[in-house]
Amino acid sequence: MAQSLAGKTAAITGAASGIGLECARALLEQGCNVVLIDRAEDRLTALCDELGQNAHPLVLDLFDGAAVSDMVPRIEALAGPLDIFHANAGAYVGGPAAEGDPDVWDKVLTLNINAAFRCVRAVLPGMIERKSGDVIFTSSVAGVTPVVWEPIYTASKYAVQAFLHATRRQVSEHGIRMGAVLPGPVVTALLDDWPKAKMEEALANGSLMQPREVAEAVVFMLTRPPGVVIRDLVILPNSVDL
Repeated sequence: MAQSLAGKTAAITGAASGIGLECARALLEQGCNVVLIDRAEDRLTALCDELGQNAHPLVLDLFDGAAVSDMVPRIEALAGPLDIFHANAGAYVGGPAAEGDPDVWDKVLTLNINAAFRCVRAVLPGMIERKSGDVIFTSSVAGVTPVVWEPIYTASKYAVQAFLHATRRQVSEHGIRMGAVLPGPVVTALLDDWPKAKMEEALANGSLMQPREVAEAVVFMLTRPPGVVIRDLVILPNSVDL
């Protein structure tokens, strides 16, 4: 039987657009108080005005390590003790490794790996103290199946999977669940770097999903009975051959 999320406090990084925004909408519909974390201040403010009184903006640059480490008191001041944390923010880079820009790689790897891990480090102590909590990553099918045209992105998501699996085993004894949703291609700004021909082909043949479909998968993960964890949930367009 699904458990209710009503009254729980959730925080989502990268919440001003795409998967993060749709997850915020879905959790608000479930009765959660949701802190939307992003660096786009004007957009966050406008979105939270639109989403209602249970949506709270938190302007934060995930590249600012000290600010990330100190974010939990700011979250709790807005919405109370944190029940759900969704490490969703990420960046994408594709293309041949022999032709890539290592400076771009550094930014992608910092956001997808270091910033995500630092966020989790910040939220776990409070969850351990309260003996409850859910931590969700937005990972990728590229984290379990190497994708030939995106070696750096693939490597970042493999790192996420390794961190998730090891850390989950450390904190499960404290009543904390950790899991990842691993979508295939989703219509978000992360795909802006895709070659135009590849994007047009994907839109035409139905091999791209909408962010809402990922959000509904996240709600499914969070509403499982307390003793059950969905550790990895791969979600793909049916036409994708992976």
